[in-house]
Amino acid sequence: MIKIKNDLFLKALKGEKVDRPPVWIMRQAGRYLPDFMKLKNKYDFFTRCQTPELACEITLMPIQQIGLDAAIIFSDILVVPQAMGVKVEMKNNFGPFIEFPIKNKSDIQNLDIKNAEERLDYVFKAVEMTKKALNNEVPLIGFAGSPWTILCYMIEGSGSKNFASVKNFCFKNPELAHNLLEKITKVTISYLKKKILSGIDAVQLFDSWGGVLSHTDYQIFSYPYIKQISDSLNSISPVIIYPKGCWHSLSAYSKIGAAAIGIDWSCSARNARYLTGNNITLQGNFDPSRLFSSKKDIKKHTLSMLNEFGKQSYIANLGHGILPNTPVDNVKTFVKTIKDYK
Repeated sequence: MIKIKNDLFLKALKGEKVDRPPVWIMRQAGRYLPDFMKLKNKYDFFTRCQTPELACEITLMPIQQIGLDAAIIFSDILVVPQAMGVKVEMKNNFGPFIEFPIKNKSDIQNLDIKNAEERLDYVFKAVEMTKKALNNEVPLIGFAGSPWTILCYMIEGSGSKNFASVKNFCFKNPELAHNLLEKITKVTISYLKKKILSGIDAVQLFDSWGGVLSHTDYQIFSYPYIKQISDSLNSISPVIIYPKGCWHSLSAYSKIGAAAIGIDWSCSARNARYLTGNNITLQGNFDPSRLFSSKKDIKKHTLSMLNEFGKQSYIANLGHGILPNTPVDNVKTFVKTIKDYK
């Protein structure tokens, strides 16, 4: 196996000793970078996702310009429902939009999950192209949305503050909800396995909307499906689980063989270490809004985060995706503070 020159990120995932924590940023290949905005003005969102050359170019931008310790392939969690036959648009200043969301049993039955991963071939081509371009400098991360988070979009048709209509659907029709979750899980496993075969070094599962569920309902509608995906991938790739707003399940996630758990800013380092029994690598959890602070404050808060988590079994990151209009120099201050940490 070819050795990656900067393998800090992979070492941290294995819980091996490191001189400093590795750092990457959720949504690092995106809307705060001027070069990304040039491409955004030229090509629509899914054209960028579906054109391997563009996805590769965008993935490399933060590595070349900010100097992070890992790249994450430019794509979107909603390519999975697209591959299942759902028409997804990305509307400017609005976000994801599905004109015909899932409403009933026949909508679920009509989903085309047979060989869905073949319809995602453009992602695998982007991975292969990017791995070649990275030339083993840093590892490459692949990702997918959790089945619950994908279900939220498929039923709601867009983002939402509380997904009340989604919960309404699931609580009234639990059998249909589980049928849909099973289908999403099956496609996601095939998709991620093929992504790993294409050259991905680690996988992250985004449970962005897990926090809208109560602890009890989370154990019913989200956790079992994430566990199923994790179980099927653990032996072939390190898996990072990012359950936003779900501190109640950190203990359970620490015991399923995943490599790391992503922590959002609502959970302190101390609580996260306590809840996970200090036996798994943690990732996070700088508030993305804090990157709008002065450079002096960014440095102060970053050092505070590093001191609280400690440098071993830890990957520095934000608690959620980087926000648009974040000053690039502020991002560089955040990254430099981590790289200089001893």
